[in-house]
Amino acid sequence: MSDTNTVLATWNKMSAYPGGKTIFSKAVQFKAPYFRTVNAIVEELKPNYAKLTIRKRRAVENHIGTVHVIAICNMLEMAMGVCAEASIPKHLRWIPKGMTVDYTAKAGSDITGTAEINPADWRPGDLDVKVTALDDKGVVVVKGVIKLWISEKK
Repeated sequence: MSDTNTVLATWNKMSAYPGGKTIFSKAVQFKAPYFRTVNAIVEELKPNYAKLTIRKRRAVENHIGTVHVIAICNMLEMAMGVCAEASIPKHLRWIPKGMTVDYTAKAGSDITGTAEINPADWRPGDLDVKVTALDDKGVVVVKGVIKLWISEKK
C-alpha cells in the first residue's frame, strides 16, 4: 500500500473534523450514486479494513419491519469498495466479480458492516473480501464474501 493513497489520505484528513465522516461518505455516494439508497456512513477506514453503519428507517425496511437484506448487501458492497480503494497497491486495479452471503438473523436495529482484506492477497487474480453485518447487540445478521478480480494496470 502506498503512503500516497488518495482515498485513505482524504479519509484521514476529513474524519478528523466534526461531520467529516458524513461528508466523506456523501462523496463516496456521489461517486457511486446507488449507495445513496442506504445512506451508509463510513465510521472507520484503514488499510484492508472498513466499518460502516446504516440506520434502521422505513426506507431500508422490508415488509416485516426489519432492515432488508439487499440494503445490508448494498452497505457491505460500499464497505468493500472503500476498503479496496484505500488499500490497493498503486500498480493494481480491481473490479467486483461476485458476492456470496448468508442471512443468519433478522436485522431489527441499526446495522454495522465491515469489510476485511488479507494484505497478503493483493496480487493479480481472485481476491476474497470478508464482509460481516451486525445488529446493535453484536449479532451477525449477514456474513459472506465479495470476490474481486485483481489485475495489473496497463
